Amino acid sequence: MYTAVQHLHSYWAYLVVLIVILATFNALSGAIGKRQFAHRDFRVSLFALIVCHIQLLIGLILFFISPMIIWFSTDDIGSIMKDDTLRLYNLEHPLLMIIAVILITIGYSKHKKKLTSAPKFKILSIYYTLALIAILAIIPWNAWF
Repeated sequence: MYTAVQHLHSYWAYLVVLIVILATFNALSGAIGKRQFAHRDFRVSLFALIVCHIQLLIGLILFFISPMIIWFSTDDIGSIMKDDTLRLYNLEHPLLMIIAVILITIGYSKHKKKLTSAPKFKILSIYYTLALIAILAIIPWNAWF
């Protein structure tokens, strides 16, 4: 079961990165181009929100079944912090990815409250760009390639 969930999490991550990049550039181009917020823009930002939340759920399942996660089996947290790989998988990756999902959720929620196009694109641009930076910064690239 672990291998199946790990593969699902890894391959779904490609979709997440692709869609968040698309949503971020869509929001940035809408803000810079001063265009009207359309149904397409709403759908792109919503789809980014959905794929990120699905990835979060898969990641949480993986967190609790992974042999790489040793928070629950050792009393020596210092050994986790000294090992770069263990620290990445036990702390840094989950924490920053949760922050990225929170940023996307906040941005999506705040943009719905705005009535005109410019503030909608501005909110989405800020939050989705920060989330994209967080995602790209903490992806374990050596596991991807």
